[in-house]
Amino acid sequence: MGANSTDAAYVQQWINFGENEILPASCTWVYPCLGVLQFNKQETEKAKEQVKKALGILNGHLSTRTFLVGERISQADINVVCNLLLLYKHVLDPSFRASFIHANRWFTTLINQPQFSAVIGAFQMCSKMAEFDSKKYAELHGQQQGSGGKKEKKEKQPVKQDKPATKKKEPEPEEEEEDPKPKESKDPFAALPKGTFIMDEFKREYSNKDTLTEALPYFWKNFDKENYSIWFSDYKYNEKLNQIFMTANLVGGMFQRLEKLRKNAFASVCVFGEDKKNSISGVWVWKGHNLAFELSPDWQIDYESYNWTKLDPDAEKTKTLVKEYFAWEGKFDGKKFNQGKIFK
Repeated sequence: MGANSTDAAYVQQWINFGENEILPASCTWVYPCLGVLQFNKQETEKAKEQVKKALGILNGHLSTRTFLVGERISQADINVVCNLLLLYKHVLDPSFRASFIHANRWFTTLINQPQFSAVIGAFQMCSKMAEFDSKKYAELHGQQQGSGGKKEKKEKQPVKQDKPATKKKEPEPEEEEEDPKPKESKDPFAALPKGTFIMDEFKREYSNKDTLTEALPYFWKNFDKENYSIWFSDYKYNEKLNQIFMTANLVGGMFQRLEKLRKNAFASVCVFGEDKKNSISGVWVWKGHNLAFELSPDWQIDYESYNWTKLDPDAEKTKTLVKEYFAWEGKFDGKKFNQGKIFK
């Protein structure tokens, strides 16, 4: 609830924001799509604008922060995320949410926490904006009215006295509808050639052996430049970075959201500088010659926050970059190394 009285006040402020600014607009927009409420075009358009405004406020606030209040998850994060669940699930399609990259990053970080997953389960972001379905609305509300009328009519029918009372047949319990099984997503890399570079073997070399004397020679000896590529990433908004640990958390959050990319990729991302003056850049290796993030919408939360440069594997500059970033030592073009994170 906040580390001190000031933070506690901010927590309550964000809770009120979620309840008063997000939830009513969410219900107005989403409930008609689920058949719960009748559709009103004017009110729905107002709700969409309200959601845009609320997301804009969140996005601006989170552009330099990992969480809403302080440096840990608070009740503020929990409440606001829960108020956004219906929106992200049903109507915030990729084009609508594209401009709210910081809010998307924060939301994805929260729903992937074990405590969230234990309650809401596997969460699928909206891929196509839901719309009002008049047929669904009629089925839900028409059936309820029809069944009520039939019941009332039966109750008014007189019972003949000369017939022996018969035992009423107990209604058979309705079978519970099984939750639809999640569709198995295809491997985004399935269409690409297998190649000769075995990523898992290199990762074992890197994890268990000396980087400079064994892992790097192994990498260059086995690297398949026909089917794999090397990329340099540079964070676009370094001037907005603040505390070092927050910058490191930003990198860690990105890695967490790219979990399903690990099988076909490896990266060393470094944080340079010091508090209030730091930067992020890294070297990535993955299968294929295009940006891997474009193969799946699930991988597109963070990548647009970076500039991406494809490197020539035969160039000496590339070999120097790979050596410095994989070993976490070197000149780094004059940047002061602080810490690094490995994606493997």
